[in-house]
Amino acid sequence: MNIDEAILLTHDRLAGEGENMGDLLGHFRNRVSPVLVGDREWEQVMECAGQLPITMGALPFGFELPLHEARPQADFGASLASGTNMAACFEKRARTDGTDELAQAIVRLFREMDAGNSPLREIVGRKLMLEYDIGSAPDGKQTFPGMFLRPGERPIIGPAINNDQWNDVDIAANALVSCVGWEKNEVQQQVLERVYRAQPIDTRMDSFGIFPSRSRSLRLAIMGFKGQEELNAYLADTAWPGDVEAVESVISRFRERVGIERTGINVDVQESGLGPTLGLTLIVKQRYTKDSRYWLDGLTDWEPFLEALGHEDIVAPEKLAELAGWVSKPTPLFGKTGRFVMLRGIHHIKLVVSENRLAKVKAYVFMVLSAAVSFE
Repeated sequence: MNIDEAILLTHDRLAGEGENMGDLLGHFRNRVSPVLVGDREWEQVMECAGQLPITMGALPFGFELPLHEARPQADFGASLASGTNMAACFEKRARTDGTDELAQAIVRLFREMDAGNSPLREIVGRKLMLEYDIGSAPDGKQTFPGMFLRPGERPIIGPAINNDQWNDVDIAANALVSCVGWEKNEVQQQVLERVYRAQPIDTRMDSFGIFPSRSRSLRLAIMGFKGQEELNAYLADTAWPGDVEAVESVISRFRERVGIERTGINVDVQESGLGPTLGLTLIVKQRYTKDSRYWLDGLTDWEPFLEALGHEDIVAPEKLAELAGWVSKPTPLFGKTGRFVMLRGIHHIKLVVSENRLAKVKAYVFMVLSAAVSFE
């Protein structure tokens, strides 16, 4: 059974387990430490999850955990795919409630994906990721979630003479901004192209994101920088307005504590140019998502990096200790419809450089459920 068949089976089985993601998450409260997500904060997550179909549990879901905050707050993330029953739930919401801006945006985006010979689908496939500001939302009020596309079907790598993918970049970016009724202005278009064309050949544009409740900017993740010189050159070529020395300081501190193979960054393409905040993802081991055991192997990969994080004064030590226990081996679960397997892991940890210093540290943790997993 391939991964798509396994997801479909899990999707169909989950439909018999409950109505919404809140029904699913309710079974896992005792598996999420109150140090990471407090009881009041958990109720906020549950309120958000209660608005999402339970079948979204067939794809990875999880939390954004601010390790620099003492408060046990969390944001919530989940995924859905076009052409599925989970997508049909949002289509129904769009038909019955014209004021449901999220449902309307998802329907517009999925129509572009589902069109015949869709160039967007050839680049990003059918998957959309949602990130809900919950703990980080002003006054705890739910906002329009962030929306992310990943070019997993046709990876966008640094341009070469025989491999210009600017059109792919433009298609993915336009699909996101247009689904919420935006248009890129001339400055954004120019900066977006510069950010792509400055990429070294062996890097890839890993994701495109927007945050409609925050600003009209486009967040890009570029992964695979080999060293500090390559990253510095890229930041100079893209005219990043932040302090490069602050970035060097953060990376060099971690490089002294742990082996860093590659570095990834997040940049914001704003209406006035490139934003001054930079997200850093320090990669201690190369991971390949096409590997059939990608979700199962490497359960101890994070140990040296978490130890390195412990030297940063900004990081809450009690949260770091709980995070170390988040990663788990596949665990069997039994529901109304039969056996599932759950895996928990850390997807990535982002270091946010802002105002010439390391300002934030965020851990992105996931859960994966499957009704059909082979351990061989």
